[in-house]
Amino acid sequence: MPAPTIFAPARRLATRRRMLRTQRGPEHAPRYLIDDMVGDVLERLAFLRHEPRRSLIVGDWSRALRERLGGDVAEAEPADGFDEEAPYPLADGFDFIASLGTLDTVNDLPGALVHLRQALAPGGLAIVSFLGAGSLPKVRAALLAGDGERSAPRMHPMVDVRAGAQLLQRAGFADPVADSHPLRVRFADLDQALADLRRQGPGNVLARPGPPLTRAGLAKARQTFGEQTLETFEILTLTGWNR
Repeated sequence: MPAPTIFAPARRLATRRRMLRTQRGPEHAPRYLIDDMVGDVLERLAFLRHEPRRSLIVGDWSRALRERLGGDVAEAEPADGFDEEAPYPLADGFDFIASLGTLDTVNDLPGALVHLRQALAPGGLAIVSFLGAGSLPKVRAALLAGDGERSAPRMHPMVDVRAGAQLLQRAGFADPVADSHPLRVRFADLDQALADLRRQGPGNVLARPGPPLTRAGLAKARQTFGEQTLETFEILTLTGWNR
């Protein structure tokens, strides 16, 4: 039975490409989400004392992991056509795979995790990070207030820690661990928060997005969000081994 179509692949691709153009352009683009994920992965690798000879990195546009891993490191980017829901085209036998900030917008997340595990060599480690269910509560509340009595789909459904652990088990990972940590960022206003999301990737790629907010609705959303607001991103991390 095929997975339900929650996200639009074409919109996902376009959003990802726009984000990469911004990140690689001359302007100073925010990158705190990927920097936090990369830093967390590096800490986990040091703690586990895992020294891979062959690695695959998906979605790290900062390329910071490549500089630290050493050995044979392959990189894959969804914006370049890498299909995370299909068997990994870069062959298998990886000692380590990091997937950063991309798997939260695939329609078949269980299938993508299965393919990821199958790409690992025996004893290989996978670390998957993306935004979890506790993310952006104040942005969500502001957009709901802007919609009034007829709310529209504007924010993605997100995975929580419990569901993450179940997904790892379902995909056949050994020693599965799902945990999360908060990343708190202060925004001058709602416009800055939404601009940061667009420039870092987590834009709306729903297959059936809602209509734009009306002028009055946007004003209400801005008022609800307020100024100098401290917002929370929950970084969900899934870790598993291929035993």
